[in-house]
Amino acid sequence: MAQETLFPAPAEPAQKDQPLAARMRPRSLDEFVGQEHLVGPEHELRRAIEEDRVGSMILWGPPGSGKTTLARLIARVTSSHFVPLSAVSAGVADLRRNIEEARMRTAQSGQRTILFIDEIHRFNKGQQDAVLPFVEEGVITLIGATTENPSFEVNAALLSRTRVFVLAALDDDQVGAIVDRAVSDPERGLGGRHV
Repeated sequence: MAQETLFPAPAEPAQKDQPLAARMRPRSLDEFVGQEHLVGPEHELRRAIEEDRVGSMILWGPPGSGKTTLARLIARVTSSHFVPLSAVSAGVADLRRNIEEARMRTAQSGQRTILFIDEIHRFNKGQQDAVLPFVEEGVITLIGATTENPSFEVNAALLSRTRVFVLAALDDDQVGAIVDRAVSDPERGLGGRHV
């Protein structure tokens, strides 16, 4: 049963009103630049995404390597509901609320939820432990993102229930390809504006 509210949820911003980076997010694995060792043709993670059999994971890599973009893309390709949280600002109450919503969503519509926790290494042991039973039960698919070595920053129980995928920094050619696409794409980018 839907909850009633006095204030409707804000509408999604129109595509043209979004920042360039948001408009240019990849819509498919083929548009994703970099990380060929993970999402290139015939690689294990790509097959899991395309076959809709993605398990909980930790994405470990430097800033700008595509961790958040990949998590959003996984949700898009698998038609999962995407719930982003920042470990800097979220607490156990936020986790419990989002997990309960995920449980209800699955019961009502069958749609799975990807709980994306950015900077998961900033969660303390208690916060990480709060996620654990719901990962075990399959209530959520956890995707954690971190710039820190998960072997030292994620507790062993949670780490043992996830796969760690290591992302590499993008090289100059990959960054150039992203910039070229943003400048030339007439639908989502700056193409047609004679930049």
